[in-house]
Amino acid sequence: MTRGVPRFYWIAAQRYGVGLPPVDEALTEPNGLLAAHGDLEPASLLEAYRRGVFPWFSAGQPILWWSPDPRAVLYPSAFHVSRSLARTLRRGHFEVTIDRDFAGVMHGCAAPRRDGGGTWITDDMFDAYATLHRQGHAHSVECRHDGELVGGMYGVAIGRVFFGESMFSRMTDASKVALATACGLLAAWDYALFDCQVSNPHLVSLGAVLLPRTRFVTALSILCGQEPAKSAWRVLEEQPAR
Repeated sequence: MTRGVPRFYWIAAQRYGVGLPPVDEALTEPNGLLAAHGDLEPASLLEAYRRGVFPWFSAGQPILWWSPDPRAVLYPSAFHVSRSLARTLRRGHFEVTIDRDFAGVMHGCAAPRRDGGGTWITDDMFDAYATLHRQGHAHSVECRHDGELVGGMYGVAIGRVFFGESMFSRMTDASKVALATACGLLAAWDYALFDCQVSNPHLVSLGAVLLPRTRFVTALSILCGQEPAKSAWRVLEEQPAR
C-alpha cells in the first residue's frame, strides 16, 4: 500500500488499547471511520476517547471506531443560550438532576426517533457505558417534568474534557435545558472542552464550532491529563442542580 494513504484496520478483541491505529489513518469517506472489531471494555473505551476515537455502530455490525475530521466541540463557558431557552430556564418548568438515572437517560436516547431511524445504542453499548458510569467515568443529566423523565444527556468525563454521547427529549427544550445545565456546571468545574463528535445545525445554534482533528487530538493530549475542580460531579443528593 502507498505510504500515507489511509487504510482500514481490523483490531483484536481485548487489545484495543494496545493496537489503537493512528487517527490520521481514518478514512475520508465515510468521514472518520478508522477501525472495526476490538472490544468495549472500560480500559479500551477510555483509551479510545483519550485518542479522539469513539465507537458507533448498529446491531448486527462489528464494533466500528470513528475519528471525524473536523471535530465538533463546545466550549462550556461559551454555550449560547437563546432568548427562548433563557425564558425556559427562568420559568423552572424542569427539575434537573445529575447522575440520578443514568440507565433511564440511556434508554431514552436509545428509543425510536420521530424520523423513524434506528438506534446505535445496542445492548452491548448500554452495558459498556453503564459499567463506565458505575466506575465514575460516565455521567448523565436528567430533566423531569411532574416527576417524569422527559429529557437528558450522557457522556464520558476524562480530565478536563467531557465527551458527549447522546441526548433525548420528550418535551420541547428538555434536552436543551439538560445541555445548558451540563455546560454551566462543566464551566464552573473548570472543564475546557465538550466533545460533540459531529456537527449539525442544532449544535451550531448552541455555540458548537469545528476543530481540525489535529488540533482536537493535541488538545486531548493535554486536557485529558489535567484535573477538573474537586467539586466536579459531587452534586448533593438532596439538592438538585438547577
